[in-house]
Amino acid sequence: MNPGQVRTRRSRATVPVLGLALASATLLLAACSSKPETVDPSDPQRTPVSVALDWYANPDHAGFLVARDEGFFDDAGLEVDLQEPTDPSLPLKLVAAGEVDLAISYQPEVLLAREKGSEVVAVASLVGRPLTSMIWLPASKIRSAADLKGKTVSTAGIPYQKDYLETILRRAGVNPGTVRTVSVGQGLIPSIISGRADATLGPFWNIEGVKLKLEGRKPTVKPVDRLGVPSYDELVLVANRKRLVEDPTDICLFISALSRGTKEAVARPGLATASVVAANPALGRDRKATRAQVEATLPLLAGEGGSRPFGYMSSVEWQRFTNWAFENGVLEESQRAVDALSNDYLPGECIESGSG
Repeated sequence: MNPGQVRTRRSRATVPVLGLALASATLLLAACSSKPETVDPSDPQRTPVSVALDWYANPDHAGFLVARDEGFFDDAGLEVDLQEPTDPSLPLKLVAAGEVDLAISYQPEVLLAREKGSEVVAVASLVGRPLTSMIWLPASKIRSAADLKGKTVSTAGIPYQKDYLETILRRAGVNPGTVRTVSVGQGLIPSIISGRADATLGPFWNIEGVKLKLEGRKPTVKPVDRLGVPSYDELVLVANRKRLVEDPTDICLFISALSRGTKEAVARPGLATASVVAANPALGRDRKATRAQVEATLPLLAGEGGSRPFGYMSSVEWQRFTNWAFENGVLEESQRAVDALSNDYLPGECIESGSG
């Protein structure tokens, strides 16, 4: 069954979270609208939904955190558990194994997981363009990617980012063999501040890039899609295909409530900042930086002007990136990107295929 074909699971005792039978298509559509019907938050029948974030709570998660703090998940009849991983590679594995209902991951990781046989499907875009960037400081004497010849570039050791770098260098007319790379794990920014590397590939422009600017370091920050890598969805919400087929209702309700939380975060940056700091008190040590990072991130979460529906993913853009990944050796086999994503669970799009 195609994950875009949605049907409810009748045997689940907690499915009627709105106090009405969700078996009818009419009510399922209402449940997945952008304004989900409110239920009593104290209702013991609220359905548990577990979500693995991609990292510790940060501005990228503002929509999730505001939806939780403002009770939007409660209104949708959901008991949401937001989990923070100790390793950003874990969420996709957890959702593939059915140990969590949803996970935040990255488009390249979804494609790689599917190549290995994992039945994961992206059900919403959270950030629809690359955050991953190349950053350098004035001391490096780099003015453009063409100046990377003979320089050292630090990475976090993520294999496909080596392919990003090669694409960037070739586009700039630089032989990749003339550039030294060093893997520094999470020490990307310290590597360019200390001079261990001349440039770094991997930091997010809305997080590390913003902080460097606030510190007065005058960084040059170039998202990878402005250096020759095809655009892709940096952050996506992922579900297990089997979970989607068997019981899509909660996924629809969750994404609808998330959309509501994201809109509230965009409208109230101060509230969004407070939710982020409450979830990760360490970010409160430099609240000015956190506020600036939140304000840089919110337009991305909103779809940058609302030109697309919340969570929408373009199969054409996914295929373009997928083709690049295959041609550059990131993927061993070509893929149909349309099989890796579904927009059928977005607000206003939820459907029911019947009880079969």
